[in-house]
Amino acid sequence: MTFNKFLMCLLIVWLCTTTLSAQKAGHVKLLDEVTFAPIVGAIFLYDTQSGISNEQGTIEFIYTEGSTMKLSHVNYGKWQLDDLQVKDMIQQQQHYRESIPLQLYPVTIIAVKSKEIPSDKLQIDYQDRMAHDGATLLNQTPAINSIRKSGNYGFDPVFRGFKYDQLNIVMNGAQSATAACPNRMDPPTSQMVPNMTDRIEILKGPHALRYGAGFGGTINFVSSKPRFSEQSTTYGRLSGGYESNSNIFRSEAIIGFSGQKYDAGVFSSWSQGNDYTAGNDSKVQADFSRGSFGANLGLRLTDRQQLQVLAIYNLARDADFPALPMDLREDDTWMFNARHEISINKGRLTSWNTTVFGSFVDHLMNNFLNPLDPRMVNAETLATTYNFGGRTEAKWQYKYGILFTGADLRVEGAEGTRVREFLMGPNAGNTLEDNAWQNGRISKTGLFAEYNFNKYAYRFVFSGRLELNNADISDPRPEFTQIYAETQETRINPSFSLGVSRDLKKNTAIGLWMGRTERSGSLTERFINYFPVGQDPFEMLGNPDIKPETNNQVDLNFTWSTNKTALNVDVFASYLQDFISSVIDTTLSPRLPNSPGVRQFVNIDEAFKTGFEINWTQDLLKGLQHQLGIAYTYAQDLERDEPLPEIAPLDFRYTLRGNYLKNKLQTELIFRHVLEQSRIATEFGETVSPEFSLLDVKVYYKVSDTFKLSTGINNIMDENYYEHLNRSVRGAGGPIFAQGRNFFASFNLKF
Repeated sequence: MTFNKFLMCLLIVWLCTTTLSAQKAGHVKLLDEVTFAPIVGAIFLYDTQSGISNEQGTIEFIYTEGSTMKLSHVNYGKWQLDDLQVKDMIQQQQHYRESIPLQLYPVTIIAVKSKEIPSDKLQIDYQDRMAHDGATLLNQTPAINSIRKSGNYGFDPVFRGFKYDQLNIVMNGAQSATAACPNRMDPPTSQMVPNMTDRIEILKGPHALRYGAGFGGTINFVSSKPRFSEQSTTYGRLSGGYESNSNIFRSEAIIGFSGQKYDAGVFSSWSQGNDYTAGNDSKVQADFSRGSFGANLGLRLTDRQQLQVLAIYNLARDADFPALPMDLREDDTWMFNARHEISINKGRLTSWNTTVFGSFVDHLMNNFLNPLDPRMVNAETLATTYNFGGRTEAKWQYKYGILFTGADLRVEGAEGTRVREFLMGPNAGNTLEDNAWQNGRISKTGLFAEYNFNKYAYRFVFSGRLELNNADISDPRPEFTQIYAETQETRINPSFSLGVSRDLKKNTAIGLWMGRTERSGSLTERFINYFPVGQDPFEMLGNPDIKPETNNQVDLNFTWSTNKTALNVDVFASYLQDFISSVIDTTLSPRLPNSPGVRQFVNIDEAFKTGFEINWTQDLLKGLQHQLGIAYTYAQDLERDEPLPEIAPLDFRYTLRGNYLKNKLQTELIFRHVLEQSRIATEFGETVSPEFSLLDVKVYYKVSDTFKLSTGINNIMDENYYEHLNRSVRGAGGPIFAQGRNFFASFNLKF
């Protein structure tokens, strides 16, 4: 071999080695999940490598196949990433982490691609992204059930017996939507877009006050973050699926373009289905069509500033609601959201973020396609709502803690008129109009602060909120003002919470939270004008004089975790004062001749709730894992000495998961058992719901890094059942039964 050939061989070897090293090199920025600020001083251990993130939050390492990375930070806790997550992190060139404040709370996180053992995380896969209703994702956890007035659409979540405006439903900690339908065909969760949701945070109790009062809890739908990349790149995803029972077709897609300074993407989803068959072969009206379309733009303005803009258009057409007098014909919703974040890191002030948002709903419903015999009247309601505002928050760093301070504003309003055209009877040929909302409007202006203090083995959370609530109507109806001469009201509602958690041993921790929060009445509770919007056919009358209800709640949390198992137990007790409910008022006359009477919103002096949630996850044999979840709530009206209405019974779930062929084949066997609910409020027309058991099976196969398939069967035993919170079919007297046996298949293509 000549000297020149020898030098050439050395050059080739050096180039190959350099190329191989470059391919395996990891250069990743660690960023705060909420503020996008760099995480400085995070320690990582990876195979034989270790290091600390620099001032830009960057860590550098060489990829080692099959290795797990462990990370830790005083403000972000300890966490680890498996091999797949490390590869994904290298590809994205960034990794987001939520700071400890969220982890301190009693919280359940429904997260995307969760590979970690902690039991408070549930997986959202591409099948979930095709869901047309955000509440279906929440129903993964036994702690949440839903009020259902339709077979396939508009599920309204209930958590620990808290419902409607007692739950603070937000997107990215700020934005919400106001239901335009008086009967809540379109609850806020129905406007949350699953295929742009990164995770869902269920913050339990009245303790997390940064995002709102959170009377019974806060449900935060967190959108995907901008995915900036060192090189200009294109990314995308396409999913499709089919369900045999109800003949449902689903699809969702996203395509985006990213670089160092930008990330722009467009997304869409479409689902449609027909009536389905229950376990007893009866047909349930469940037609629906649902689409979502939108765009997401992220801009890195400077090294310290980011701007993210999100626009969403949701539409729904011809959704059946057999429990209601009308069906949904058209629902068109626009949602806009812009968030600016600046990383300051001067003195104590580390970052400052500001969000502005707006949601606008146009909703049309009628009974034109209802099979009425005889058809006495044609009825139609066109309603619109708006919900807009802003939120600004600063983050301050101290030696042993973090302080959040900020202010927010949310303004919501609704208007809508029901038109009744009489076809038969003495009023035949006449048309009457009923003003549902009377152009009601509520504005909420809040100041909030939260301080997280860590010292030795203790972690403290102090939260406070002061909210100015102003409500009025601009189009009062005579029948309403005859009862309430004054409709305008202004209230100041204070809320506060104190939490402390302590590590008892290396793998064990216990936490205690005590909170008190006030909530003024909603648009419905204050201003609804003789509409049957409750769980029985009585017309409901709002009450502008209603006092704010108060929740005094204690939560006790216990966690125990090792590398193979995790146990989480949450126990709560809630003493409710001036609890908002309703009573039948025989002195009031209904507007409709077939109505049994009128219910009026009132305050109940005292009520009580208590319950628990248990979640246990454990790795068994290699590739095998099981998970157990239990939730139960007991609720009592202390004034009338009877159960509170719409409380779901004990829910037990067991899941056995298998992971084989180097993560290519995954299997799931899911068993659910729900007990009989005999604690019922007969005054509200509740009846005993029987117990039931369900068995589902799912199989996922990863054909390649870009293509996945899945199939399975829900309700294998074809059980004929219904949830306790399902409403009754109007005129039939029986409940809305759930789907019987249902085969499904889906695919996912990702690049």
